[in-house]
Amino acid sequence: MTPPVFAAVAFDLDGTLVDSAADIRHALNTALVNAGLRPFDLETVRAWIGDGPDALIRRALAQQGIATADDALRVHLRRAFDVATLAAPLAAGSVYPGIAELIAALHGRLPMVVVTNKPTPLARAVLDAAQLLPFVAAVHGADSSALRKPAPAMLLAAAERLGVAPADMLMVGDSAADMQAAFAAGCPSLLAGWGYGCEELPAWLTPRRIATPAALLDLLEGGLQRREANTLQL
Repeated sequence: MTPPVFAAVAFDLDGTLVDSAADIRHALNTALVNAGLRPFDLETVRAWIGDGPDALIRRALAQQGIATADDALRVHLRRAFDVATLAAPLAAGSVYPGIAELIAALHGRLPMVVVTNKPTPLARAVLDAAQLLPFVAAVHGADSSALRKPAPAMLLAAAERLGVAPADMLMVGDSAADMQAAFAAGCPSLLAGWGYGCEELPAWLTPRRIATPAALLDLLEGGLQRREANTLQL
């Protein structure tokens, strides 16, 4: 198959670039315990990741039988979650094997952005702790509910900011929300087979799956080599 040529790449964050489930669990449990509520184990929290901290908190409250919690409690929990995240953005987690090499190899050759349901300040803190922040052109976080994937707004904003057509920007993510956002934005997509939500897609979504960051690099390198060869021929 001829390697596709892309003008830019948009990456999801949690479950795609970094394995941050343990850090998200720590931040959530810190907030819950400080409010006198019970904490949750890692596997439970991992299954909730992908829709941002407000949805995470709603799920945790629903599991405790207080789905109709008042706004004051939600605000208190979210504030505590943010404080705990910023204090230790990636203390227990890690960058997925092969991601640092992938990002370094693409840097300066293919514009990269991060498009995540994590709010921008928290996302930038995690990327900084992962030593990936200097390599990305922009971080688009879901700072309001209207931006949250599967809505296409962040992908469309990222493409506009980079000056590329959405059809020329690849979305790489690990969840149904990532793939649905790409579909809605008109972006090609690849499902990160190493992530959290890659087994839970609706039947109508059939994205191409990529097994490892190394395989993704091989694919993108092929397209870059095609583009560079075409440029030399002009």
